[in-house]
Amino acid sequence: MNQRPDAAPEPRRVGKTELHLVPPASFAEAGADVLAAALRGFRKRHLSVALSGGSTPGPIYEALAGLPGIPWERIGIYFADERAVPPDDPASNYRLVRGALIERVPIPARSVHRMEAERPDLDGAAESYERQLPSHLDVLVLGIGEDGHTASLFPGSPNLRETARRVAPARSPSPPTERLTITPPVVRSAGQIFLFARGRAKAGAVREALLGEADVSRCPARMARGGTWVVDTEAAAQLRL
Repeated sequence: MNQRPDAAPEPRRVGKTELHLVPPASFAEAGADVLAAALRGFRKRHLSVALSGGSTPGPIYEALAGLPGIPWERIGIYFADERAVPPDDPASNYRLVRGALIERVPIPARSVHRMEAERPDLDGAAESYERQLPSHLDVLVLGIGEDGHTASLFPGSPNLRETARRVAPARSPSPPTERLTITPPVVRSAGQIFLFARGRAKAGAVREALLGEADVSRCPARMARGGTWVVDTEAAAQLRL
């Protein structure tokens, strides 16, 4: 991995999780370096990469767009979740990813698979997106909320018990309430999972997800254990490693 001098130090292991602890000031660059190294390493003809929205990965996507050697022409972009808003709405995950990444790299338009969560029939939209998803994702990028949610899989959601549907309507405790999300079968079948977390407000959720005993129904981000986590030192404040 070609790291910048101030980017992530060598990772450590927390159980099966590869943990990169980074200073807040270099979080975006370090996250981009880790993700870029993985994308460069694939030799498959076509790669499937599902992205999450939110304020945490946005700067990572911007940094990623400026890195060389990533085979964008071979990458299909999918989404982990989406809010039930039009694609140009400020709350749209697609809008964030488009501005931070898609418009900055040479990726064919046909390779971008948007969740149409603005459709009135969310069940129909979920079924349609499920047909677009590959049998398993090569790379899944996730975040973590202060409540331990990931994608739009929130604590107590019935979607956490899903074993058949791969995409489902979801409800968030905060607006926009209506959403679409991938379900646990998609998370568990992903080839590589990358989870990004920053900020002291996430420290409790990060500790519970990595070290706690709560089950997935209380801390959905536990499903990402065993993946690669890039966490700034503020979000890692309660880990006591």
